[in-house]
Amino acid sequence: MSEFRWDPLKSTWVITANHRAREPRDFFLDRQQIQTSTCPFCPGHEGKTPPEVFALRTPGLAANGPEWQVRVVPNKFPLLRIEGELGRRTEGLYEIMRGIGAHEVVIETPDHDRTMADFSTAEISGVLQAYRARLLDLRRDPRFRYLQVFKNHGFEAGAPLPHAHSQIMAVPITPPTTKAELLVCRDYFRANDRCLICDLIGQELNDGRRVIYDDGRFLVVAPYASCFPFELRLFPYRHGHDFALQDDADLDGCAAALRNVLRRLRNLLRDPPFNFILHTAPPMQPRPEHPDYWSTLAFDYHWHIELVPRLSRIAGFEWGSGFFINLMPPEDAARFLRGTDPDSSF
Repeated sequence: MSEFRWDPLKSTWVITANHRAREPRDFFLDRQQIQTSTCPFCPGHEGKTPPEVFALRTPGLAANGPEWQVRVVPNKFPLLRIEGELGRRTEGLYEIMRGIGAHEVVIETPDHDRTMADFSTAEISGVLQAYRARLLDLRRDPRFRYLQVFKNHGFEAGAPLPHAHSQIMAVPITPPTTKAELLVCRDYFRANDRCLICDLIGQELNDGRRVIYDDGRFLVVAPYASCFPFELRLFPYRHGHDFALQDDADLDGCAAALRNVLRRLRNLLRDPPFNFILHTAPPMQPRPEHPDYWSTLAFDYHWHIELVPRLSRIAGFEWGSGFFINLMPPEDAARFLRGTDPDSSF
């Protein structure tokens, strides 16, 4: 029989449909291949992008040239622009402001044909270092209320180019989904004097059925109330609210965990499209109108990564009710992923 399951972190109900056993092959997709005549992200084409704002490259070499490992550039066609003032105003019951923010592209590798699952741990760590550097820089702008790091892998997940990349967007409003999660964590801490995610980590370790990766520093689980088949969450054991404050050793550990589970997903599900989202604390800029706004973040929030394979579609019932339907129970997803060799080829 199907089950309703409650996610205490997202404050959402999910319908887990476990009335019929499914296998990973039931979720295989015929991936759409994107053809590009000239890729602006490849080495030698640096002039086809805006000037870089960060890069890991061979020491001594000039910016905006070749011989780089990771490169961050402003999006050539940004959804939000950094210049200008917000100009917030009302129109009757509505509110409006200018599309002010930042929109950057993290080009993860110079190799057009490699994906993050092909990277070494050191290469993934380099991408995470780029995220950290840009978060630390962008947070200095007092207009920005949240900085979102995300990756779309595959055309079906929203990637317009096949060259491995991720994106960073700075927005002048705390996104509703983020705000809801922050408030849930704050309320839990006020009621229990403990971090909700620390408690979730302990419960998942005690249960064990949904654990996929555990090296004593980082834990990857299939969430109890997964919205999508083979959905994953990556948690650091050590409590910390802000990804940008992690040191190199932390990033190396996170990279090892990411590499392991990305390779398991690729090998089990034939390189599925996915979305990867970093959940981290918002910039703690002083706000005269709200002097205590998010003042307890260091105690009640715990950064983490959400990874969602795009193997199913959202239809009318989901949009209308807010209930997601997951056709692969997370216990089964975790069992299949644990049984997949991350070092084999798919």
